[in-house]
Amino acid sequence: MTKAEIVADIATKTGIEKVAVQAVVESLMETIKDTMVNGENVYLRGFGSFIIKERAEKTGRNISKNTTIIIPAHNIPAFKPAKTFVNQVKNA
Repeated sequence: MTKAEIVADIATKTGIEKVAVQAVVESLMETIKDTMVNGENVYLRGFGSFIIKERAEKTGRNISKNTTIIIPAHNIPAFKPAKTFVNQVKNA
């Protein structure tokens, strides 16, 4: 499902114009991104959590040059679904 399909589905279910729904969906995604960029997690009860995972520094290999490189520690965004959400998907 694409973002446009999500907007259309919400507009159909709620009777709100697609333009307004589009603005709300865009705002939600921007808020989640901005919050995570600031180093905070986002918790949506019953849906899941957008969390920041910390990756430790590690040694990697550049196969084409046959050299060892150091990959610095960094953070990545991740999504952890809620248990109720996982159970719904399992039983679908």
